[in-house]
Amino acid sequence: MDCRASRDGHTVVVEVEGRIDGATAGDLETSMMAGIEETDKFVVCDLSGVSYVSSAGLRAILVVAKRLSKQKVDFSICGLTGPVAEVFHISGFDRIFKVYETREEAQAEATANSGQS
Repeated sequence: MDCRASRDGHTVVVEVEGRIDGATAGDLETSMMAGIEETDKFVVCDLSGVSYVSSAGLRAILVVAKRLSKQKVDFSICGLTGPVAEVFHISGFDRIFKVYETREEAQAEATANSGQS
């Protein structure tokens, strides 16, 4: 699993590639939180490069989202495809998080909401 963060103003986009499972879930949590600064208002987790996510991976994403919520950081997910989209749908995680088809849609929403803060 590989995790890269990029910044656009107060929005952080975290690109994840590979498999998120029991062996990599802890690394995902650590990597995502390390890329976020106190001034950030929005985090977009791009999972378009993820081929598999286990329950441990879902838990890691939930833990990160809860931490960000406590910091008043808006969290969304984009790029769900194939088996990963199916896991999010079956588990109900697609109803827990703001989910967008593309990174551009998620970033546009973050930009639109940044004027309201």
